Amino acid sequence: MKLYNTYSLQVEEFKPIKEGEVSMYVCGPTVYNHAHVGNARPIVVFDTLRRVLEACGYKVTYVSNFTDVDDKIINKAIEDGIDENTVAETYIDAYNNVRSQLNVIPLDATPRVTRTMDEIIAFIARLVEEGAAYEVNGDVYFSVDADNKYGELSHQRVDELQVGARVEENSQKKNPLDFALWKKTDKGIQWDSPWGRGRPGWHTECVVMIGKQFGQGMIDIHGGGKDLKFPHHENEVAQSEIVNHHHLANYWIHNGMLAFDGEKMSKSLGNVRLAKDVIGQLGANLTRYFLLSVRYRDVLNFTDDAIAAARSELDKIVQVLKQVEVKQQLGQLTLKESFNVDRYNEFLQDMEDDLNTPNAYTVMRDVVKQLNQSLRSRVIDGDIVSKDYNALRMMLDILGIRIDKLEFSDEDKKLYQQWMDAKAAKDFATADSLREQLQQRGIL
Repeated sequence: MKLYNTYSLQVEEFKPIKEGEVSMYVCGPTVYNHAHVGNARPIVVFDTLRRVLEACGYKVTYVSNFTDVDDKIINKAIEDGIDENTVAETYIDAYNNVRSQLNVIPLDATPRVTRTMDEIIAFIARLVEEGAAYEVNGDVYFSVDADNKYGELSHQRVDELQVGARVEENSQKKNPLDFALWKKTDKGIQWDSPWGRGRPGWHTECVVMIGKQFGQGMIDIHGGGKDLKFPHHENEVAQSEIVNHHHLANYWIHNGMLAFDGEKMSKSLGNVRLAKDVIGQLGANLTRYFLLSVRYRDVLNFTDDAIAAARSELDKIVQVLKQVEVKQQLGQLTLKESFNVDRYNEFLQDMEDDLNTPNAYTVMRDVVKQLNQSLRSRVIDGDIVSKDYNALRMMLDILGIRIDKLEFSDEDKKLYQQWMDAKAAKDFATADSLREQLQQRGIL
């Protein structure tokens, strides 16, 4: 398995900390609104990464959090006249529904900030004790000067960062890059702390939840969108270096962003598409197939042409699977359990190569072509069809694409035979009517 490590800027051979096991943490959403389709990309990418790792024989522990306290959640609660917990629960349920619709393997843990508060406060206190954080009027800030390697993940120089940070310089900070660990506030939900009532800053929450879920050692993989690389992930690294005296993760994996006709998705441009709406329009399988159609760390351009191309390819896959299953249900073909080992291994090797889905899709197209050729033969070789059919289904499973197998009733078989007879008799009106009925039943 090879993965592009943002920390080293290189594709590296994956070597787990503990043989045969993988610990993976992916930053989850701040739950103040429905997930947009950009949020769906890491859902699909890291679920697929998990599936590939498991196909390689690893036992994967996958954790992703919910940030259920934030200014945006508080403002949403005030706007709607409800409490923050109601807002958070509403959008956690909605996010979990998107995960479920996208056929995501259930995560091993989904920690929440509000359920990790004691550990967060204790962690901040440790940073203060270490001299890496300081309190000013009830606010607590992390001092980036305490970490002489600050900027190592995002590969930016501190002096260059400081120039940009001065635009929003806070007079309470010793350094404009210093970030909030604890915020004194009388607005919204609050907790007691050694520095007064308030709530935590965003950047300290994930590093604490990682420690609670996996222990204080390093984890194998930390993932998220490229937009989190700086400052969020950079700040996680700095805090871990101070408190745990080691780096937070061995591999930093970041998925690319979505663009709409070349434009970044944003509210100001009015091109925000909610994940639930996209899934409702395209279906879960096409949504996954499209989101994986380019390399995960590249920009994915959301266009009608790109979706149409993905739809055409997926339709061909579905159609050939159905053709095989129709023949099986009618007793014209016996499917065996064997599979095309060479083609499956070729597909898996592409997925092991830093999730090279474009190359993996090429392998699938070749298998579809071979299946179609086999099915058009005057004498169908059931062994060859079985091997290609089973290999194709195994590939789809790694991509998280679930296509239900056809199950014929006696009525289905009768209609299908009538359709075949009508075509043979060139009774096209009857054949068209029967074809429509078979399509409605999902057979054609």
